[in-house]
Amino acid sequence: MWTDGAGRILAAAVPGKGPDDGPAAQATREIAGINAIVRTYGLGQVPPYPQIDGAGTIDPQETRSRLQAAAWLSQTMRAGSVQALDPSIEFALALIDGSERTDAIGYEPLAGGLNAPAMKRAKSLDWKRFRYTAMIVTGVGPEVEGMPLSPFGKYHLRLAAQRFAAGDVPFLIVTGGRAHPRATRFNEAEEMRRALIERYGVPADAIVIEPYARHTTTNLRNATRLLMAMGAPLEKDTLIVCNPGQSAMIESPEFAARNERELGYQPGTVGRRISPTELEFRPSPRSARVDPRDPLDP
Repeated sequence: MWTDGAGRILAAAVPGKGPDDGPAAQATREIAGINAIVRTYGLGQVPPYPQIDGAGTIDPQETRSRLQAAAWLSQTMRAGSVQALDPSIEFALALIDGSERTDAIGYEPLAGGLNAPAMKRAKSLDWKRFRYTAMIVTGVGPEVEGMPLSPFGKYHLRLAAQRFAAGDVPFLIVTGGRAHPRATRFNEAEEMRRALIERYGVPADAIVIEPYARHTTTNLRNATRLLMAMGAPLEKDTLIVCNPGQSAMIESPEFAARNERELGYQPGTVGRRISPTELEFRPSPRSARVDPRDPLDP
């Protein structure tokens, strides 16, 4: 475990101010991320979101086995690792791998795979032809084991398909990871994409999956990151489409406070309400900041 203040010590060796909030804050987040992984996946501490994070309830003997394996792995060199510089990073990665929680790398590179058709289309798109750069369709994960999409999620897709037919949005960004229930085998964004194509006939090159977000905060942050990767102009609005309750929550001061608390910034600016299920949203480049304190969706 790293001690408090280690981030400031490391940052002192970095010349200049650095991007965003500076090297001291960045180093502090990196260290906090390593400590959070060790506490959660090594020592069994309850994570901030116990219903979807962590390794779940495991046998004490299994806990000891995972710790021992992580220690061995952190001392076993592999090409391209930083073990010689800092074995704690390798130890933390081994703990996550041993708990089968490699959620954050399951769809890399995001510009390829299921997103390849939309990314290719985005390269030659005339963004000025459209009122919005994208429609962000937020996730609402199911709580029932073996259920690919929740009833609310299916409602979101009906709303999205109807709105897409208006023709003023070139892409749908469906966002949601493997969150509910904990360690589900279904990825919400992938299931949403499949339903949009099979049920509603939405073209594959109009759908972008964001397969990592586990909260509404990161729904918006990660969608913004994808817009940046697509080359979308951030000075244009997007459209958030979801159920009335979630939509009202996104518009609330409490949600803005939650963004500051959990992300440290606003992923964008919530704008005009179009309907009970539609909000305009202006994405912010600050969403590019990676947060190692959230290892399942950094």
